[in-house]
Parts: sequence; C-alpha cells; structure tokens
Amino acid sequence: MGLELEPEPLFQAWSYFRRRKFRQCSDLCSQLLERPPGEQAAWSLKTRALTEMVYVDEIDMDQEGIAEMVLDENAIAQVARPGTSLKLPGTSQGGCPSPAVRPVTQSGRPLTGFVRPSTQSGRPSTMEQAIKTPRTALTARPITSASGRYVRLGTASMLTNPDGPFINLSRLNLAKYAQKPKLAKALFEYIFHHENDVKNALDLAALATEHAQFKDWWWKVQIGKCYYRLGLYREAEKQFKSALKQQDMVDTILYLAKVYLRLDQPVTALNVFKQGLDQFPGEVTLICGIARIYEEMNNISSAAEYYKDVLKQDNTHVEAIACIGSNHFYSDQPEIALRFYRRLLQMGVYNCQLFNNLGLCCFYAQQYDMTLSSFERALFLAENEEETADVWYNLGHVAVGIGDLNLAYQCFRLTLVNNNNYAEAYNNLAVLEMRKGHIEQARALLQTASSLAPHMYEPHFNFAILSEKVGDLQRSYTAAQKSEEAFPGHVDTQQLIKQLKQHFAML
Repeated sequence: MGLELEPEPLFQAWSYFRRRKFRQCSDLCSQLLERPPGEQAAWSLKTRALTEMVYVDEIDMDQEGIAEMVLDENAIAQVARPGTSLKLPGTSQGGCPSPAVRPVTQSGRPLTGFVRPSTQSGRPSTMEQAIKTPRTALTARPITSASGRYVRLGTASMLTNPDGPFINLSRLNLAKYAQKPKLAKALFEYIFHHENDVKNALDLAALATEHAQFKDWWWKVQIGKCYYRLGLYREAEKQFKSALKQQDMVDTILYLAKVYLRLDQPVTALNVFKQGLDQFPGEVTLICGIARIYEEMNNISSAAEYYKDVLKQDNTHVEAIACIGSNHFYSDQPEIALRFYRRLLQMGVYNCQLFNNLGLCCFYAQQYDMTLSSFERALFLAENEEETADVWYNLGHVAVGIGDLNLAYQCFRLTLVNNNNYAEAYNNLAVLEMRKGHIEQARALLQTASSLAPHMYEPHFNFAILSEKVGDLQRSYTAAQKSEEAFPGHVDTQQLIKQLKQHFAML
C-alpha cells in the first residue's frame, strides 16, 4: 500500500509561481494567510504572483498619447539642426529613400518593416491633424492618452479580490516596510504595476533608498521609473545616471535612452547606447536601440547596418529580419527580401502581414506561381478589416501589373469596403476613373485622398494634372504646390509648376 505524500502548501505555491500558474499560486497563498499567524513568505509570494499577472515591461511599452503630446510643457528647439531631432522628420541627412519609392507616414517617416509602440509616431503639427488621422498601426496618429492604459491596469486590483484590494495602501506604514529590503522590493513592484499608484510607490522607494544609505542601484532605477511615469524627465535622468555609476545594467541604459528620446535628444540617446556597448559588447537590445533611432531619423542605410549587427549576435531576431527585408524590398531587391521573409516563415512567424509581404516579393521577383497563393493565405489569416484592406490593395497592384484593370478596380473597391480611410486606394481608383474618362468621379476621389492623407504627394500631383487638363489652372497650381511641399524632389511636379508659371506670365 503506497503512501501519497502531500507537498507542503508553501512549497506547492512556490512551485505554481515557478511554473507561471499565478492564479493558483495566489489562491493557495490566500489560504495560508487565513491561518494564524499570517506568514510573511506567503504574503510576499502572493504580492509577486499578483504583480506578475499584470506585469508590463516598461522599456518597450511606451506610447505617447495626444494629451501627452499637445500638453507637453518641455520646451524643444523650434528649428533643430539637421539630424538632431525626431520631431522634425525633414532634418535627417543621407540614406533617406524618396517617397516615390518608399511610402511615408503622416509624420514624414518611411514605413518601417516592423510595427512597435511609437514606431510611426511623430509630433503632429496641429491638434486637428492628430485627431483627424484614423488610428491604425500604420498611421502616425498617437493614441488618445497613454495615461488611460495605466488606469485600466490599476483596475486589476479590484478584480483579483472580490472583498476589495489585497493590500490597503492607505493604511500601510511605508517607513516600516522600507526597513525590510526583501519585502520592500516585492511591495514596490505590487504598488507600481498592480495598483498603479505611482505616488505611493515613489514614497516607498525614497524611504527604502534612504534606508540603504543611497547605495542600492535598484531603488534608484525604480525612483527613475516613477519620475518618468510622472513626466519629470530631468529628475528621472539624474536617478538613472546615479544608478549607472554604482552598477552597469543594460535595463538602466535602456531607460536612460528612453528619457532622452522623450526629451527629443536622439544624438544623446545614441551616445548612451554606444557607451553601453563598450560595457556590454554585442548586447542585442542596445544595438537594436541604435538601429531604431537611425530609422526614426530617416538614416535608413545606418539602420540597416546596425540591424545586420543584431543578426550577427542573434540570427532569430524577428524585428531585424523584418526591417532588413523591407529595406531590400524598397531598394528594388525583392529576391533578397524574399529570402528574409522566408526565414521568418521558417522560424514559425505565421501571420497575415508576412504572407502579404511574401506575395508582393514573389510578384516583383517574377515568381508568379506563388503570388496569388500567398495573398490567399494572407486573406485567410487576416484578423481585422485593416489587414484585409492591405491585402486587397496589394492585389490591386498585382492586377495593374498584369494589365487587368477591371480586376484592379474591383480590388481597390474591396479595399475601401474594408477600410473607408484608405487614401492610397482612393488615389489609385481616381487614376483608373481618369483612364475611363470619368473626370468628376476622379476629381472627387482625389480630393478625398488628399484630405485623408495630406502627407502623400500623389493625390495632390494627380489632382494638379487633372485640373490642368480641364483648364482649371488656379486649382492645378495650388495642388502642385502642396505636392511639392510633400515631396520637394519630385521632378514632374517642378516641371508642372514651371509650365503653369509660364501660363500665368502670358495672361
């Protein structure tokens, strides 16, 4: 007759925690805490389990909302020197692809190969422009408010315990806990991530770092995080610098660079990353951070070099592979881009965007047998209407490429059915309507496209050409000027403006 041994409850809870079964761990700790006397170990373990349930890595998850952008009181240089600002996209030097080859976002930056928080962000020039743009992953419209996400995170405390929050923060004696380092760290993370009470978290961190005689770098980083969340960037910078003097840590370098990016000092952020690489040679996150900054500054050639360095260290880095792939595609090398996207497929990335890109690469690399099957798979995997719209739009381009204009017309129409704010589809439909001789429909479609995407030069240029053909020279000149503003290097626009000026001179 075998004996069945029950594991000790605290050990069982710890086992659940190690296996990331946080709900079971929390419930078991609650049972342990009901027994007199309540165990400190169970209390500490429960706070850690509850924190892990809602934990968000602060380094990557950083979105700047409309409120944060428009109500930002930090003064920045209105006329930044070339290549020193992220807010003014036109200040970059060298390696920047032309908008005729690589599409740009509302903020004037080329589309990146990998969508991440704040990838496409750029300070909108007006509140109207910020709100008018439909918010998808591919536009530069900021989210309504970053603070809204933190409020939602904070409500997690109400859900975990129907009787109320596990720890009543208003009755906590923070000074007492600050003198117990092991408990204080678990409690801080609980207050900061789970309760989202930054003020109390900051008070606890200040008391704890004082108790540690300002010698514990970990507390300085936490104070920096609190200051950053509160928008006190200069104070956060001091804390992170002080922590780095005591202990070199990759995370602290990433936080410090994030502060400089928020202060619109990309060159200083680059220096921080490069100094970090002296301490941690080959650290992927630091090299990737440099590549992202170069990409945001429109210096695509330098970004590609650093992404290649990332792949030398970690050849399964999805972001680097995707960005290099998109760079090759827009550099007119679809065959090489195809190899990178195929690599992603081999690694197990299986989504709509990847098959969409594979379909385009196959088409431009003249591997027509694979093109339609890739787009079919992309349509099958599309999770929302925006993704479906992207696939139909690309299918429209394929149809134009093989000369089937009726199919192209239907594809662009289907794009608009799925996403009514797709400016590129309006523009292309207008071109097809012009070919059929439907001038009024084409004009209406172009006006819609230019109002939806003032940053695109194509609708303005097409409208200028159309107006010039029907003899409306004034409208043509106005649209041509907008086209030149969006893309100063466009030769056809410059020739049209020259022609129109000659017309006006003759009048």
